[in-house]
Amino acid sequence: MNTQDDEKIAYTFIVAGVVIKKEDKYLLVQEKLPKAYGLWNLPAGKVELGDSIEQTAIKEAKEESGFDVELLSQLGIYHEDVDKPVKHAFEAKITAGELKFPEDEILDAKWFTFRELQQMNADKELRGDWMLKAIEVIESR
Repeated sequence: MNTQDDEKIAYTFIVAGVVIKKEDKYLLVQEKLPKAYGLWNLPAGKVELGDSIEQTAIKEAKEESGFDVELLSQLGIYHEDVDKPVKHAFEAKITAGELKFPEDEILDAKWFTFRELQQMNADKELRGDWMLKAIEVIESR
């Protein structure tokens, strides 16, 4: 393979996120990062070398929400385009902790009903529709 072929290869990364449901509401965090400022997302982050996808999901839940979680099931793998990350969504339950988020990367964290999330998706307030697709798996049970 030559350098010209290497330039045609698309490289991406993996994101792991959690869907946390409590009393018919789902937890989302509001992004503070410039490329997604003000958009709502699942507690999620990039998988680092040496970490498993599951470890990352648990770690990101703790970092972005303050909650210790246990993963219950994988809800899906979502990938929209070659230049977008591959996203793994897990259903998780809270085992300990309290809602607390790092103010340097998260603007806010709130609980939303499924209906509210559908409207937020229609209004383009979500970082992507992958999270709604993952939540729909839970809602369809």
